[in-house]
Amino acid sequence: MRRRRKARFHIPAKYILFTLSALCVAMMFASFLFDVQFTPLNTAAGYVFIPMQKGINKAGSWAGSLADNLTELKDVMQHNEELQAQVDELTNELNIYKMEQYDIEDMRRLLELDEKYKYEKIGASIIGKDAGNWFDTFIIDKGYNDGIEVDMNVIAGSGLVGIITNVGPNYANVRSIIDDRNSVSAMVLSTSDNCFVNGDLEMMGKLQVIPFSNLTDKKDKVAAGDQVVTSNTSSKYVPGLLIGHINEISNDANNLTKSGTITPAADFEHIKNVLVILDKKQSVQEDEN
Repeated sequence: MRRRRKARFHIPAKYILFTLSALCVAMMFASFLFDVQFTPLNTAAGYVFIPMQKGINKAGSWAGSLADNLTELKDVMQHNEELQAQVDELTNELNIYKMEQYDIEDMRRLLELDEKYKYEKIGASIIGKDAGNWFDTFIIDKGYNDGIEVDMNVIAGSGLVGIITNVGPNYANVRSIIDDRNSVSAMVLSTSDNCFVNGDLEMMGKLQVIPFSNLTDKKDKVAAGDQVVTSNTSSKYVPGLLIGHINEISNDANNLTKSGTITPAADFEHIKNVLVILDKKQSVQEDEN
């Protein structure tokens, strides 16, 4: 028969740990009360607690630095918000200044037009337009209460814009010379040769020009850059209003007339204010006669 091994005595680890912990606490307590130095314990405590204390100190320093950084970040963000508010305010003021400058420049050009053409006129502002980038048809804030009538000429920028087509008590509709339905009897100012200027929104949108046709330039003197104005033969437009400048010119297939394109004098993309000429073509002819 095999002999049974004698069971070994075993103490659970938790009791050993508890005993050692109690011993350490007792020795530290005795050291505190009786000023007894336990060098090995102090050394061990130094190895254990000093690194812990350093770690706690570092953690405390890091937490303090983090709190300071968060405070500084909050101050910086608040300062940035204040600066952004100032930037927004200055940007708004700059935009207002630009608008005022544009209005001043617009009024200056209208004043120059008023001085250039000695017809009776009234100023008006645009209050509506058709959809799209171009002012081919639009509405002004003056009507028959202000003396506006159908077929009165409208000018802006550096020259002719269009003609009044409909009038209400305090508004009027304008069809500009770039509209597809419009046609103006014109002449080249330098040679007095006649032609027709037609509206063409597609060409205006692509090239910022409108076509002219039936130019009778027998002496071949008309060239690019020449001014084109309304002619005396026009039935609705008073004479001498600048339409634009010749951009290109070429001979027609019949070799008798010429055609080409004109760069309009008015800025049909940014019209804001206009002058309505109160003298109609018929009254001008009567005055001339």
